[in-house]
Amino acid sequence: MFRFVQHLCNVIRYIQLPGRTRRITFYSEGRNYWPHLQPLVVEVLALSDVPVCYITSDEDDPGLLIAHPDYRKFVIDEGHVRDWLFRNIETNVFVMTMPDLHQYQVKRSRHDVHYVYVQHSLVSLYMVYRKGAFDHYDTIFCAGPHHITEIRAMEAEFNLRPKRLVEHGYGRLDTILSQSRDRSREENSAGAHSHVLVAPSWGPGGMIESGIGASIVDHLLRGQYRVTLRPHPQTLKFAGDKVGAILTQYEADPLFTHELNVVGEDTLHDSDMMISDWSGVALEYMFALNKPVLYVDVPMKVNNPDHHRIAMEPLECRIRKTGRSDILGLHEIDRVTEKIEGLLKRSAITGSGPGNMVFNPGESGVYGARCLLQILSEVEAARGPGR
Repeated sequence: MFRFVQHLCNVIRYIQLPGRTRRITFYSEGRNYWPHLQPLVVEVLALSDVPVCYITSDEDDPGLLIAHPDYRKFVIDEGHVRDWLFRNIETNVFVMTMPDLHQYQVKRSRHDVHYVYVQHSLVSLYMVYRKGAFDHYDTIFCAGPHHITEIRAMEAEFNLRPKRLVEHGYGRLDTILSQSRDRSREENSAGAHSHVLVAPSWGPGGMIESGIGASIVDHLLRGQYRVTLRPHPQTLKFAGDKVGAILTQYEADPLFTHELNVVGEDTLHDSDMMISDWSGVALEYMFALNKPVLYVDVPMKVNNPDHHRIAMEPLECRIRKTGRSDILGLHEIDRVTEKIEGLLKRSAITGSGPGNMVFNPGESGVYGARCLLQILSEVEAARGPGR
């Protein structure tokens, strides 16, 4: 009850702000989404005197730690209080990483609000996400050329209104790139254990949910590899018992560690390679760190039954065909260590960073913030004085 009252007070505090203070608002579902919004928030504050409101549904969101005279922060739950506020919110530009706007409980405001979607993954937009996931946004910040091609193809195929598409980039990738330049990873000494990061996606067919993940961890530990298990937050939410069973079985093994908070990037830098399935983090790992990924060939992650109507190959399928990756079939789990050694021993891993697959590498925060300020200026000019 105390938290409900506290969140309700935060809603009232937000509503009572003068309109000039609510010109641009960011919403984060929680700490795991802060890395995608942080570069934009920080750069908007640095480049302008526009006040920024930041709403989060997580009391541990790092976005609550920012201190700036033009920055106001609010914690509001994911239930009825938030949903009521969003249906009635008055802000000129609303920035979110949440797909499915206006399809379920989170609706567009009854007021005139310009909605901006920021990518929280590099994967395709027409297969992994539900049909209509982005239809109710006004502007889409695109991570790479594939997102622009996909959005335009969906608009044409399903007769959708055209949206404003911004060649933004991907903030989390930039963070990893920057960290990689600032640190020198300690290489394994002769005879040391190779460090394998197991970082799958989530869903019924995912590595952990299907039980394949536990088998792979067992094979790796028996092969004397260091193993870090990094389950997806949604796996923890919907299949926490499966994760718990793995932790209980192997937590006493000195070669096994786990990471339940995916905000940090230390294990990305410290590991030698990754095992994943259809997770977007595998793309970040390959593009930013140029390290190999072994993909477990679980069923494709499909949430849009009409995805076949978009006649193109998803990026997450194309990337499996590069020299930086290999595929582990479900019938060859006992060959996992052999596959790993094959990847690690390749003398020349092809590719060197994101190349032309991602916009503005290393600079997406500044570019995106300028675009947000331009959109805000245009929205306010169109509405006229006093709006």
